[in-house]
Parts: sequence; C-alpha cells; structure tokens
Amino acid sequence: MDDPESLLIVGSGAMACLFAARLSAAGLPVTMLGAWAEGLAALRQSGVRVEEGDGHERCYAVQVEEDPRNCEGARYALVLVKSWQTERAAHQLARCLANDGVALTLQNGLGNLEILAKALGSHRAAQGATTTGAYLLGPGRVRPAGEGVISLAIHAQLKPLADALRRASFVVETVPDINSLQWGKLVINAAINPLTALLRVANGELLNLPSIKALMAAVAREAAAVAVGKGVHLPYPDPAVATEAIARRTGNNISSMLQDVLRGAPTEIDAINGAIVIAGDQIGLPTPVNRTLWQLVRGLVEKR
Repeated sequence: MDDPESLLIVGSGAMACLFAARLSAAGLPVTMLGAWAEGLAALRQSGVRVEEGDGHERCYAVQVEEDPRNCEGARYALVLVKSWQTERAAHQLARCLANDGVALTLQNGLGNLEILAKALGSHRAAQGATTTGAYLLGPGRVRPAGEGVISLAIHAQLKPLADALRRASFVVETVPDINSLQWGKLVINAAINPLTALLRVANGELLNLPSIKALMAAVAREAAAVAVGKGVHLPYPDPAVATEAIARRTGNNISSMLQDVLRGAPTEIDAINGAIVIAGDQIGLPTPVNRTLWQLVRGLVEKR
C-alpha cells in the first residue's frame, strides 16, 4: 500500500463493492479489508461482480484481506461499513493506517467521524457524504442504485483521494460546510429508511400512501428542527418537500435499512433516528416521532 494511488476500502457490503469495482475499473489497485467471511470468500474467488444497467455482469479484480496487519502502511482508506461496525473498523485502521494517512468516512448517520478520530487522531480522519446508491445482490455482487455526488470536507490530505475518485468517474466536490450536507442527508434518511423497513416497500411507495406520506413529512420536520436547534443550516428550505423529492427520484430503490431487514442483519437505526433523538435530548427538544420509529425498528430486529 505504499503507492500513493493505492486505496484501502474498509467493508465488503454494497457500497464497498461498488466503490471497489469503479476504482479497480479505473486502473487503481484496491484492497478490501473486511470481516464478512462469505463476502470475502466470494471476492477472492471472482472479484467484485457488478450487474450493469444493460443486464450484463462484469467482474473487477481486488485484493482481499481480513487481517489489518497485511494492510500496514495504507495511506488512503475509504470507510464504507455500516455505522454499527465503525468501532471495529476504527480499531482495524489503527493497526494499519500510515502515520501520514487519512481515512474518509462516507457512511450514513452521525458519530462515525468521532469514532474514527478517537482511534486515529483528528488529523487522520475526514468526513464526507454521498448520495450514490448500491444494492447488494449477494456476497461480492452489487447493482448500482443511482448516481450521486461525493461531498468532501476541507482536509489537507484528501486531494489525492479526491483525484482517485474522480478518475473512477465519481462526481466529487469539496464543500465548506460538510455538517450541513451530513445533516441534510440524515433528515431524509430518517424519514424514508425506517418507514420502508417497517412496511417493506420501495422508497416511492411511501408517496402512494397518504397516511405514511404525512408521517414521513412529520419525521423530516421534527429531525430538521433538531438540526436547526443545533445551529445547522440545512441545504434545503423545506425538509418535507426535499424528502418527497428524494423518495420520488429513488422510487424504485430498496433503502439500505430495508436491505438490512430483508437480510436479517442489524440496521443503522441507532445512528439515524436514534442519533436525532439523542441530539434532541441534548438541546431539550422532544422528538416523539423519531423516537417511536427508532424503537419500532429496534423492536423489529429484536423480534427477529
């Protein structure tokens, strides 16, 4: 991993596979560090398999590791695990990230940057956000689910990583207020993801159910009120309108939370609606709608 253009991707799920495939296709050496045995076995055997829009499946070669010691000296890392796996990823990176390296999180939810910074130091952890989507078809198999933008915080060490992402045909921008975009995405995820998971419907179906559409708006406005209470300037004027627009644009998409529920995996509900509830408690702002969804999805997982 001494080559400044080589990349370490922490994770082996949908987003990790999508990013690994596109970076590999651009001619960049990619190593995937993961813990999902079935996923790693599939990646070792066939590389990342991507179902393209034309229905054809293409394979992209990657190096696969599960021991972080085999990745020592990594200078550029993308953290693309689920939020509940961030603690483990941070400990892995503490063992292999170079002293002058940087780990960029593009994960959903709040708290991931803080976990990475605690393990690595704030100078080796960077925040980003992306609206790019992916659907995991099986171990090592992924289908793109919508092209988006990668937004990066200002960080002295991110330029080579940003250049590598652009080389892989990602749309990359550096923004002065990443907190605004992160909260903007969080509000929308909080309104869409748990409802799709509980109802087991695609994003767009929420708009066809009047009672659920109203509930979705209530979740978004409540979450936005917390953001404003914390001094965050959201990137849109009306959170309900913005949420409906995303649900409409991604109408056929299966949300990441619903994907987790269907696979019997843990969800990111704690880092999304749960994080909003906790943030609301910190500033004395009640969040009954987000709290209810938080507990309902937790109950769904506990029941299973």
